[in-house]
Amino acid sequence: MRALIFDFDGVIADTEPLHFEGLRRTLHDIGITLTESDYYANYLGFDDRGCILEALRVNGRPAPPSFVQDLMQKKAEAYLTSITDHLVIFPGVTAFVEEASAAYPLAIASGALRTEIELILEQAGIRKAFCHITSAEDVTRGKPDPEPFLHALSGLNRAHGSAIPPAACLVIEDSLPGIRAARAAGMKVLAVANTHTVQDLHEAHAIAHGLHEISLAELRGRLWPGLP
Repeated sequence: MRALIFDFDGVIADTEPLHFEGLRRTLHDIGITLTESDYYANYLGFDDRGCILEALRVNGRPAPPSFVQDLMQKKAEAYLTSITDHLVIFPGVTAFVEEASAAYPLAIASGALRTEIELILEQAGIRKAFCHITSAEDVTRGKPDPEPFLHALSGLNRAHGSAIPPAACLVIEDSLPGIRAARAAGMKVLAVANTHTVQDLHEAHAIAHGLHEISLAELRGRLWPGLP
C-alpha cells in the first residue's frame, strides 16, 4: 500500500441526507417525486448529472443539455445552502485522515463538486491532508467507470513525482458503483457501511462499519500479505 484515495460523500462527509433533500426539491419543482428509499437504492454513488439523467430517464422526460445543466445548478445551490449550516464529518474521520496522511499521500475521487468538497474539508480542518482532489468537473465519466480513480492517481503521481501503480492504492468507498469503479481501476477497496449494509458492500476487498474502527497497519497486512 503506497497511497489512499477516498470517496467523499458517505465516507468523509455525512452529506447524503443533504444531497437527497436538494435533489428531491429540485425534481419536485419539475413534477418528479423522489422518495428517500428510492434515492438510497438507485441513485447513491452517481454524481449530480448522473442522478438527474437517471431521474429524467425513469420518468420518461427528455434531457436536453441546457435543461440538465439548469437542474444541476439548482440542486447545487440548495446543497451548498445546507452544508454551510452543518459540520457533517463522520466520527473518526479526522483522526484517521491525520494518521494516514503522515504515512501515505492521500487523494479524493468524488462525484461531488469541487466547491462542496473544499468547503467541508476546510470546515473540518483537514484540507491540507489531501495532495489531490478529483471532483465531478475533472472527469467525463463518473463511477462505476474507473476514470475518477485513475485521474486521482495520476494527480497524486504528478504531485509527488512518483509512479505509484493502481495495485498499490487503497480506495475507501461506501457505494457499489464506487467499489466497482475502484476494482475496475485495479485498486484494492475498503468499504465503510455508513450508507449501505455490510451485505450490500460484499464486492469490496474489506468492509468496516466506519473509519473509527480501522487500523491501517492491520489493513495493509491483510490486503497486501507478505509485503514489508
